[in-house]
Amino acid sequence: MSIRIIVIEPDEVLHQMAKEVKKITPNVQKLLNDMADTMYDAEGVGLAAPQVGILKRLIVVDVGDENGLIKLINPEVVSAEGEQFGPEGCLSIPKINGDVRRAETVTVKGLDPEGKEITITGSGLLARAFLHEIDHLNGVLFTDIAEKVYEYIPERLGKE
Repeated sequence: MSIRIIVIEPDEVLHQMAKEVKKITPNVQKLLNDMADTMYDAEGVGLAAPQVGILKRLIVVDVGDENGLIKLINPEVVSAEGEQFGPEGCLSIPKINGDVRRAETVTVKGLDPEGKEITITGSGLLARAFLHEIDHLNGVLFTDIAEKVYEYIPERLGKE
């Protein structure tokens, strides 16, 4: 496992559609582990493969809840309900935040690193993280859909 370099906007890879993973190989599993290490090192709550320059449909998410680290291959949203509105940031767009409207609860399905299909339902921050990372797989950044974009201000997110 290793830390990968996070691609920064305006790199074109962030605006491209990621490709479906057709076969789970040891390289795919290593990439997922590297992505998790990279996310933790950068103190993020999610990371998509395009953010490390690889156009594959892979995400990792850990919002610090009972689900722990979630690694998903070919994730897709099965259902989305309700609405939340709040600040988002992105490891690929440092020092910028934006107010984004997202579903409050989402159900996502995909494959785990062993190829088993899994379905996870999450609300609040987990729903936001899933939607944010899946957007990355489709070449969409939070700044593309934010109602307001502003310079990162730690106090606004309740952090120092």
